[in-house]
Amino acid sequence: MKIIAVGMNYADHNKEMHHSLLLSEPVIFMKPDSALLKDGKPFFIPDFSSDIHYEAEVVVKINRIGKHIAEQFAHRYYDEVTVGIDFTARDLQAELRKKGLPWDICKGFDQSAVTGAFIPLSEAGGIRALDFHLDVDGKTVQRGNTAEMLFPVDKIIACASRFFTLKMGDLIYTGTPAGTGTVRIGNHLQGYIGDRKLLDFHAR
Repeated sequence: MKIIAVGMNYADHNKEMHHSLLLSEPVIFMKPDSALLKDGKPFFIPDFSSDIHYEAEVVVKINRIGKHIAEQFAHRYYDEVTVGIDFTARDLQAELRKKGLPWDICKGFDQSAVTGAFIPLSEAGGIRALDFHLDVDGKTVQRGNTAEMLFPVDKIIACASRFFTLKMGDLIYTGTPAGTGTVRIGNHLQGYIGDRKLLDFHAR
């Protein structure tokens, strides 16, 4: 199982992060399988960063093997969806970017890829205009809709499969909208698709 993630896929988030790149293809990066955190287990804030940010995202699960998948056929390769968190060590990311160095460690550290419970895409109402949001301590901090993605899920799958063979169980994190922020010890994070809560865990 591998975790494929997309950066800078919502214009409002790009604006808050002061990104001005005009992208022609998705920005793809990877997280190792050791980054996965599921089943509502607590997230333990690591000691190597003082600014870990939550980034709520729609996550799809690949259901069959594929390589060089055409965009028009990409919908055949997933049928489950959830809300996840792409945790980012923002201070490390800024430092590494400033030096022009790879920033794998700020995205791929242990427990940095949280997933909620997966539901059939048919129950969620399709992928093209899916409302989702993240609450922290009962307050909504992020809200998005997949219709706002710069690159839709099928485009992401087509691009990623040029470089990586997709296999059953692989996860694709599709990008985060505006509203990311620092996670604190004791925070209670809950993620929703529509009004259905799929993600529920605490930070320790």
